[in-house]
Amino acid sequence: MPEKGGYLIGNLQPAHMDFRFFSLGNFWSIVNSLATSDQSHAILDLVEAKWADLVANMPFKICYPALEDQEWRIVTGGDPKNTPWSYHNAGSWPTLLWQLTVACIKMNRPEIAEKAVKVAEQRLSRDHWPEYYDTKGARFIGKQSRLFQTWSIAGYLVAKLLLAQPKKAKILINEEDLELVNALSYFSANPKSRKRSRKRVKQSYIV
Repeated sequence: MPEKGGYLIGNLQPAHMDFRFFSLGNFWSIVNSLATSDQSHAILDLVEAKWADLVANMPFKICYPALEDQEWRIVTGGDPKNTPWSYHNAGSWPTLLWQLTVACIKMNRPEIAEKAVKVAEQRLSRDHWPEYYDTKGARFIGKQSRLFQTWSIAGYLVAKLLLAQPKKAKILINEEDLELVNALSYFSANPKSRKRSRKRVKQSYIV
């Protein structure tokens, strides 16, 4: 963990946390206001602080870090695509570029997404739009990656267009409902106000 920044961890079950960084969950927690403003900025601070790990040669790591040794075999069932730093085990997926972009636009930090787009532009077209990249630094095209992948192309194009017209991102963003937040705050501070008299409901029977 860097000195500045943070992220939301995965809760697999009671007392069983997954402390890896999952990009999809964290990006959408920003976009859908599941994270507070401070938490959202902390997630983007983490992206900047861990740029060499999360972006490197191609945005963006689907999770970080990778499961290694025997752990990846146990968790993934030994799927050969999911060796460390590949595919769903910390592979780098260009399609995540547009989701990063929406999160950055919402928090008024588009420069992070612009920087990531410039990294992608150095290789993505030249590599024929692969599905994902392998290795810790995303140096190589994924060993089982499909080329000319629609969502890789779409991810880049949507990111590029949203950065050119940030207002278009509004259709993807859910702002926090302040009325609902105030109501929840009120009920939390006044638990007695939630008590309601229970009316007896007549039961109906179908014969």
